[in-house]
Amino acid sequence: MEQKKFDANSFIGLLLLGAIMLWFMYTNQEEVTPTNNTTETVVDSTKTTTTPIQTTNSKNTIVSDSIKNVALQNKLGAFAYGAQTAKEGTTVLENKVLKLTIDNKGGQIVKALVKNYKTYDSLPLYLIKDNNASFNINFGTTDNRILNTKDLLFTPTVTKNGENNVLSMKLKVSETQFLEYRYEMKPNDYMIGFAVRSQGLSNVLNSSHTVNLDWKLNAFRNEKSLKTENMYSELKFFTDEDDYLSAAGDDNEVVDEVKWAAFKQHFFTSILITDTPFNKASLTSKNLVKDEHIDTVFTKGYQVQAPLDLKNGELNYSMNWYYGPADYKTLKAYEGKELGEVVDLGWGIFGAINRTIFIPVFDLLSGWLSNYGLIIILMTIVVRILMSPLVYKSYVSSAKMKVIRPELQAINEKYPGKENALKRQQETMAVQRKAGVSMMSGCIPALLQMPIFFALFRFFPSNLELRQKGFLWADDLSSYDSVFQLPFEIPFYGSHVSLFPILASVAIFFYMKMNQSQQANMQAPVQEGMPDMQKMMKWMIYFSPIMMLFFFNNYASSLSLYYFISNLLTIVIMLVIKNYVIDEAKIHAKIEENKKRPEKKKGKFRQRLDDAMKQAQEQQAQQKRNRK
Repeated sequence: MEQKKFDANSFIGLLLLGAIMLWFMYTNQEEVTPTNNTTETVVDSTKTTTTPIQTTNSKNTIVSDSIKNVALQNKLGAFAYGAQTAKEGTTVLENKVLKLTIDNKGGQIVKALVKNYKTYDSLPLYLIKDNNASFNINFGTTDNRILNTKDLLFTPTVTKNGENNVLSMKLKVSETQFLEYRYEMKPNDYMIGFAVRSQGLSNVLNSSHTVNLDWKLNAFRNEKSLKTENMYSELKFFTDEDDYLSAAGDDNEVVDEVKWAAFKQHFFTSILITDTPFNKASLTSKNLVKDEHIDTVFTKGYQVQAPLDLKNGELNYSMNWYYGPADYKTLKAYEGKELGEVVDLGWGIFGAINRTIFIPVFDLLSGWLSNYGLIIILMTIVVRILMSPLVYKSYVSSAKMKVIRPELQAINEKYPGKENALKRQQETMAVQRKAGVSMMSGCIPALLQMPIFFALFRFFPSNLELRQKGFLWADDLSSYDSVFQLPFEIPFYGSHVSLFPILASVAIFFYMKMNQSQQANMQAPVQEGMPDMQKMMKWMIYFSPIMMLFFFNNYASSLSLYYFISNLLTIVIMLVIKNYVIDEAKIHAKIEENKKRPEKKKGKFRQRLDDAMKQAQEQQAQQKRNRK
């Protein structure tokens, strides 16, 4: 057998091959490199600082810049330039009342802290936090890409405009081509200037693809009473007049020419205002409270979607953000924007009463006193004094009806039966007319008090100044006053006992007992075939207090306090009028004097009424003759 010789060339080749493999493995291994690509910039009224956050050592694969650039180019097209230069991080805009955190990713607000306020459980009050909100603009590019700003990195730049802090967030195509969000914060204001504009993108943005704005927010629970807060949380918007989506359940609507949209959370609100109205906006509100007896993080889910117009291929919208209290005076101060309509003071005459009477009176009293329970009591006294002439008018009518009641009873006895119903009515009206008594004179005062009732029903639950202000055993006049927690749930009542509604119900019971005797005097004797109103009143005496007790147990204690004091004062006023003001002898003499006077010439309405009754009476007589 021939022995193989050592092959030096093969050995050298193997060594070179091994060396190449070792070099290849070494150059492609993972290496540890320190990174610091996340920063937080804090901007307040006095200083601007930039500090690194979350500095860590992480393992990154070293890939050539050319491969990265190709990947970004394939994904983002023209906007790959900005992605190469931008870094992750946040910027904080802060003044005396508001603190906003804006993320480089998406250029959007990711935290909105309303200073000087706390939640019902004494935590800082955030309107935005933990990804409960998003602001996105969806657009198409000329190279057939669909992009969303919420997924892209913006480059922040902080400057000053006088006393105002300005944050420019740019989504760059180049140094001279970009999409910009511009925030401007004043030193002491809840309103933030906001602009969306583009520069040099007419050849980048695809005009055939609609540019869509999408703003979402899940409203946090901030108040003690979940039921009440959810009732007053609603999406409000303004076109040529204010409107809203239903707060009771899920609702959506497509609206033209929207000037602002407000995501209202009872006492706080987030508002997007645009100088150029959205031509068409899709508005959505969802009720996120599945069970009012179970604690929840969110109350409502809101969304606004609106197309943005391109002018000469560019975006240019001047807007404003408002993050702060839903306070009528604060919002009303922004002239020309009609933001006062965000606060629900009632529609029509009810809202007008609140704006022109109750808000000024409340502000006047709060300038003298710091105890809001005493302010409500004084306000109640003022309202009752102003309404006392109506109570007096009602009692005078009651006294007059009491005097002529025997005559009306005699008419019923003289004309019995259904066939004489029209004759009885004519004679009754004649007696009342001669005596100067009108059934309406007793009803009108009561009707005039109804707008006051409904106006206050809206005023107290919407009054921010009562929030977390205590009085006696109530720790929050804007919520219920629980004095005892029940170990079980009572349907429509709740699992707690509120004392102010109990006191108000007792006061209503005694007021209605007194009012029943007054109404008994005003009622004409019961005619045949007609319902007995006195029996209905007796049922109402017991039903109304019970309804009040159940309805107001979960409502604002300030409202129950008002009704309690109001009914007590009404009872006192009624007793004073009855015992010290009204003289039935003088009223009787006045009625007798009125009877002696010649009857006034009939008015047109009265003449037509008499003619109609006479014609009906003749038809009834003719029908009676035909039957015979």
